[in-house]
Amino acid sequence: MKIAIVCYPTFGGSGVVATELGIALANRGHEIHFITYRQPVRLGLLGDRIHFHEVHVPDYPLFHYQPYELALSSRLVDTIKLYDIELLHVHYAIPHAYAGYMTKKILEEDGIYIPMITTLHGTDITLVGNHPFYKPAVTFSINKSDIVTSVSESLKKDTLELFNIKKEIEVIPNFIDITKYKKVFTDCQRTLMATDEEKIITHISNFRKVKRIPDVIQIFYKIQKELPAKLIMVGEGPEKEMAEHMCEKLGIHKKVIFLGNSNEIDRILCFSDLFLLPSETESFGLAALEAMVNKVAVISSNAGGIPEVNRQGVTGFMSDVGNVDEMAENALKILKDESTLEQFKENAVRVAAEFDILKILPLYEAVYEKAYKERFKTSY
Repeated sequence: MKIAIVCYPTFGGSGVVATELGIALANRGHEIHFITYRQPVRLGLLGDRIHFHEVHVPDYPLFHYQPYELALSSRLVDTIKLYDIELLHVHYAIPHAYAGYMTKKILEEDGIYIPMITTLHGTDITLVGNHPFYKPAVTFSINKSDIVTSVSESLKKDTLELFNIKKEIEVIPNFIDITKYKKVFTDCQRTLMATDEEKIITHISNFRKVKRIPDVIQIFYKIQKELPAKLIMVGEGPEKEMAEHMCEKLGIHKKVIFLGNSNEIDRILCFSDLFLLPSETESFGLAALEAMVNKVAVISSNAGGIPEVNRQGVTGFMSDVGNVDEMAENALKILKDESTLEQFKENAVRVAAEFDILKILPLYEAVYEKAYKERFKTSY
């Protein structure tokens, strides 16, 4: 099948999932066309089954804000026609589903009917999408999609509560490719980041307020009081500068390493002992899953879809949002005893295997087949 995938090309979870999905589909014989404003960060080599089409937005003085949705829909129309695309899969309700619907309507004028699957990832629903400025457009875009999927039961529930949705929403969880984590890095030496006596705590995010970066630092501050430890902070975002100042003020700046964005997350996680994810909300918790497959225990909040990934008392512990004291206590329960730590690490790998892409991919393929077969029955 020839499939066009629209996503954000950034380090965020939705872009990672969309890119990994496209690569896996190509490996199974499908022809994949990524259409976005920059080549996705996880997209490596292109080939006869993987293509990238850049969306260019002309810079006109007339526009205060450049019309990306218009440029995207035009690029979609041209690409679908040129490559005989059979199906459109958009990740994120806005602006992608909105642009996708316009694409469908334009193509109809030429007698081309293409089904559109919209995958909801989180902030497109719970934060941005629920804003009064965008809510009507988001509701419309979701209802005009041929098939809608969400990455967790929690996100499905939120979507149905926040919007007047008339479509069925199918839950297809996020995933990881287990085979990519079976390699052993010879340069995975803990001494690169910490001494043999120090435990290594890691946090990876886009450093937005929803990630509760101050909580990450407060949890670590309490941990390092009880045992030798280092904190590795991976990512960039609006809260990073504040976090650096906070570490300085608490006197722990020499124990905290800010690495910025990285394409080598698995190399960082391979020497980590504990992963912190105290987020205000998470639609799924992909960062936690990536930590778990790298044999890292997780301390997290119990927000959103995280409980569908992090298993209480098995792969780690969950607490109410903002309960920094309990999170720190649970972290110390895991870290203070080597046999306990090892058991949590083993459990993390075992549970992560439940989300292997080979188990999730057939669910997407079934959705594609359903949408493709029913494309002429859909009322436009």
